[in-house]
Amino acid sequence: MASILDEYEDSLHRSVSVPQSRATVGIPHSGYVNARLEKETPIFNKQRIDFTPPEKINSLVVSSNQLCMSLGKDTLLRIDLGKPDEPNQVELGRKDEAKVYKMFLDHTGSHLLIALNTSECLYLNRSVQKVRALSRWKGHLIESVGWNKFLGSETNTGPILVGTSQGQIYEAEISVSEGSLFSTNPDQYFRQVYTLEEESGPAPVCCLEIERGLEGKFFIIATTRKRLFQFVGKVPEGTEQQGFSSIFAVHADHLPSFREFPANLGFSEIAFYTPKLRSNPRSFAWMMGNGVLYGTLDYSRPDSILSDERVWVYPPDIDITVNKPISIVLTQFHFLLLLPDRVKAVCTLNGQVVFQDLFLEKFGLLTRMIKDPTVQQIWIHTEKVVFRYHVQRESRDVWKMYMNMNKFDLAKEYCKDRPECLDIVLAKEAEHCFQNKRYLDSAKCYALTQNYFEEIALKFIEAKQEEALMEFLIKKLSNLKPSEKTQTTLLTTWLTELYLNWLGILQGDLSQRNLYLDTREKFRTFLSSPKNKDCLFNNRASIYELLASHGDTEHMVYFAVIMQDYERVVAHHCQHDEYDEALNVLSRHRDEKLFYKFSPVLIQHIPKKVVDAWISMGSRLDARNLIPALVNYSQSASTQQINEAIRYMEFCVYQLEETQQAIHNYLLSLYALCRPDSLLSYLEQAGTNPNRIHYDLKYALRLCAEHGHHRACVHIYKVMELYEEAVDLALQVDVDLAKSCADLPEDDEELRKKLWLKIARHVVQEEKDVKKAMACLSSCALLKIEDVLPFFPDFVTIDHFKEAICNSLEDYNKHIEELKREMEEATQSAKRIREDIQEMRNKYGSVEPQEKCAACDFPLLNRPFYLFLCGHMFHYDCLLQAVFPNLPAYKQAKLEDLQKKLAATGQPSKSHHRPKDADTISLGKGQQSREQIKADIDDIVAAECVYCGELMIRSIDKPFIDPQKYEEEMQSWL
Repeated sequence: MASILDEYEDSLHRSVSVPQSRATVGIPHSGYVNARLEKETPIFNKQRIDFTPPEKINSLVVSSNQLCMSLGKDTLLRIDLGKPDEPNQVELGRKDEAKVYKMFLDHTGSHLLIALNTSECLYLNRSVQKVRALSRWKGHLIESVGWNKFLGSETNTGPILVGTSQGQIYEAEISVSEGSLFSTNPDQYFRQVYTLEEESGPAPVCCLEIERGLEGKFFIIATTRKRLFQFVGKVPEGTEQQGFSSIFAVHADHLPSFREFPANLGFSEIAFYTPKLRSNPRSFAWMMGNGVLYGTLDYSRPDSILSDERVWVYPPDIDITVNKPISIVLTQFHFLLLLPDRVKAVCTLNGQVVFQDLFLEKFGLLTRMIKDPTVQQIWIHTEKVVFRYHVQRESRDVWKMYMNMNKFDLAKEYCKDRPECLDIVLAKEAEHCFQNKRYLDSAKCYALTQNYFEEIALKFIEAKQEEALMEFLIKKLSNLKPSEKTQTTLLTTWLTELYLNWLGILQGDLSQRNLYLDTREKFRTFLSSPKNKDCLFNNRASIYELLASHGDTEHMVYFAVIMQDYERVVAHHCQHDEYDEALNVLSRHRDEKLFYKFSPVLIQHIPKKVVDAWISMGSRLDARNLIPALVNYSQSASTQQINEAIRYMEFCVYQLEETQQAIHNYLLSLYALCRPDSLLSYLEQAGTNPNRIHYDLKYALRLCAEHGHHRACVHIYKVMELYEEAVDLALQVDVDLAKSCADLPEDDEELRKKLWLKIARHVVQEEKDVKKAMACLSSCALLKIEDVLPFFPDFVTIDHFKEAICNSLEDYNKHIEELKREMEEATQSAKRIREDIQEMRNKYGSVEPQEKCAACDFPLLNRPFYLFLCGHMFHYDCLLQAVFPNLPAYKQAKLEDLQKKLAATGQPSKSHHRPKDADTISLGKGQQSREQIKADIDDIVAAECVYCGELMIRSIDKPFIDPQKYEEEMQSWL
C-alpha cells in the first residue's frame, strides 16, 4: 500500500506546475499559490468630495443618488449625483432666527422634509423650486419619519408616520398637484395614532420604519432612547390608503412588544441593510446605550420581525460618557460607528473592529453619517467637508470568520470563486469532521482539497477507517481530470483491491448481510461507472488478475460483461458446463465471432438450441465458418443429431438463398450420407444449367458414386452434358431413364442417334427383347431399321421387321419426291431472276430542266446529282451531307478514304454523274480505276433514298434540334 501511495504522490506532484512569471508563496498544506502582486484595496475606501461650502453644513441627507444639504441659515443645496456639475440652490425664505434641526428624504429622493428648531416643518418636492410650509405640522419638533415604500410616488408620499420629540406618532400624507401646487396645502392630513413612553413618561421617537411582510402583514418599528417597539398588524386589502390607524388601535389598551436596555445615550438610531434587487431589509443594527443590538429580519414570524438578536458592546476605547457614537450605518457584514473624530467598522459576525479611519482636526468634528441604500455609498460630513465611502468586496474575508466559527457551508459559499480559500476551508472542515469521528464526511472534504494525498490516506489507515478511505479515494477519483491517466489507474486499481477485501470480510459474516449487499452494489456501480470505463478497459488485465486472486468469479463475470468481454463470459459458462447460459449470452449479444468460436463446443451438448440460435441470427452468420463445427459434430453423432446439421444447411440454402459452393457441397454430403431421397430432389431443384448450379459437379459426382446413388450420378452427367456416360449408367438402372437422357442433345443429331443406338443394342443384346427394340425405333425418328438390324442375331426371322422395313421404304420414296419438287421450284426462280435483271438494264428516268434538288431546293442540273426510283432527286454533295452523319463509323471512315483516292486520280469530268448501273466505256486502265472508286462511293451514298429508305425510319426518335445546341437555338429565338 505504501508503494501505491508513493507512486500516486509522485504522479500528483509531477502534474502540479507553478507559473514562473509571478511571485509565489508556497502553502504547506495546499497545492495552490497565494500571491498578491499589488496592495489590496480596503473594504471601505474613503474619498473626499471636491466641494467647499460657502457656509457651514447644518444637515445632509442622500437617497436614490439625490443629495440635499442645508447650508447656513437659509440655503438648501440639491445635487443629482448623476449630474454633479448641475447643483440646484433653493432659499428657504425664512426671516426669523429659525434653524434647520433635521432633514428627511424618502427612498425615491423625491420628497424632502425640513424640520426647524422652531417646531415647524417645511416640504420641498424634487420637481419644484419653492419650499412649502406644512401648517398642520406646526408646534411639533420632528425627530423621525417612517416613509411608505409601498404606496409612495414622486408626487404623493402615501400614508407616512412622523415621530416627535414628545413621543407622539402621527400619521400624515403629503401630496402635490401640478395644477394646484400654489393654491392648496400639500399636507392632506396630520393625525396622532400613538404615544411612546418610557418609565419616566413620554420619550422622543428617535426612529420609525415601516415594512410589509407576508399576506399583507405590516411591521412598524419605533425606537426611543432605551426602547425598541414593534407594532404588527394587517391592513385590510384595498384600505392601504387609509393608513396604519388600525395597527396602532390594537395596542391602545396595552403596550406592544419591545426591547429595553438600561443605559442611555440621550438618543438612539437604527440602521437597516437591504440587499440589491430586494425591496425589504434583511438585517438591522440599533445603536443604543449598552451597545449595538444586531439581528436579522424574519418576515414569516407572526408577532416579531426581529430574529437572531445579539448585542455587540462598544469597543473599549468608546466611553459613552465622553465620546459617545453619533451615527450608525449597516452594511452586509459590518456596522460603522461615527465618533467625533473617527469612524470604526465592526464585523457583525464576531464583533471585532476591522477598520478604523481617523480624521484630521482641520476638518472639524464629524457631524453625521448616512447611507444611500440604492447605491450602497456612505456619506460623512463636518461643517466644512463632505466625505464618501465606497464599499468594495466586503465579503472578501467573511469566509475566514465563518470557518473559525465552524460554519463551513457559509464559509464555502463566500469563497467559491477563490479556490485557494476554498481549499483552506475544506481542509479545516475535513479536520473538524475527523476529530469528531465523522470519518465519511471528513473523507469527502479531504478529497476536494489539495492536501498531500499520502498523508490523508495514511491518516485513515492508521484510524482503521477503511470505509472512509474508500470514500476518499472515490471522491478523489471523480475529481481527477481526463489527462491524469496515471493517477486514475492507480486509484482505480487500489479501490478495486479495497472493495474485494471488504467484500471478502463481509461475505462470511451472516450478521453483516445487508452491509455486504450494499457494498456489492457500490462495487458494481464503481465498475460500471462511465467515468471509469476507459481506465478499467485499458487496465482490464490487471483487474482480472485481482478478481482471480480473490476467487471472485461472480464479479469477474460481471466485470467481463461491463467490458463487453463476452468471450470470457461464455468461456466461463462453458468451463462450468453451463451451456444454456453460454448460449443465452451469445444470443443476447449476437457477436458473430463468438458464435464461430464456441459453436463447436456448444453443439456437442445442446445441438437443437444451437441450431435455433444460428437460425435466429439469420444472414449475420457466415455458414462457411460454422461448417467445421458441424463436420466435427456429425462425425461422432447419430443420424438424429445429423438432422440438426441438415436443418441449418437447408435454412441457409432455401431461406437465406446462400450461393456459396462449400455450403451446397456440405449439404450434398449430408444428403448422400443420410437422406438419399432428398439428394435427388435437391439436385433436380438446382436445375441443369451449370452456370446456375452452386455445388461442385465433380465433387457431387464422386460423392454420389461412392455411396452408389446411380440416379443422382445420371442427373449430374446430364448437367455436365456427358450424355454417353449418362446413358451408359442409366441403362444399368432403367431403360426409360436412358431414353430421357438420349433425347437431351437436341442440336447434335449424330450424338443423339448414337445414344439411341446404345439403347437399342442394350435392349437387343442384353434384354433380348425384339418388341422393345422396335419400340425404340418408334421413339426416335433418327433410327432406321437398317441401323438396328446388325444387332440382332442370325436366327431372328424377318417377320418381326416386316412392318418396319415397309415403313422405311415408304419414307425413302416420300423423301425422293420432295427433292424433285424442290429442284423444279429452284429452276423456276432462277428463270424469273434473269428476266428481272434484263428488265432493270433497260430502265431509265427523265429529268426536266426546271427540276430542283429535294434538299437545297436549287436547280438540279447545275451540279452532279442522283435520281432515285421513288422520284426524289439530290445533288451529289447535298445527298452526301445528309447521309454522312447517319452512317456507321466504319462506313464514314471508308467513305473518307474513297474520297481521298478519288481526289488523287485527278479532277472529275464536268459531265453529269451517271448512276452506277449505267453502261460505261472503257478508256484505259487508269480511267477504269477511277470509275470503280466512284462506283464504290455510290454504293455507300446512294444505296437508298435518304427520304424513303431505312435511314429516315431509324432517325424517327432523333430530336429536330441537337441537344448540345438546344440552349443556343433557344436563345436565338428570344
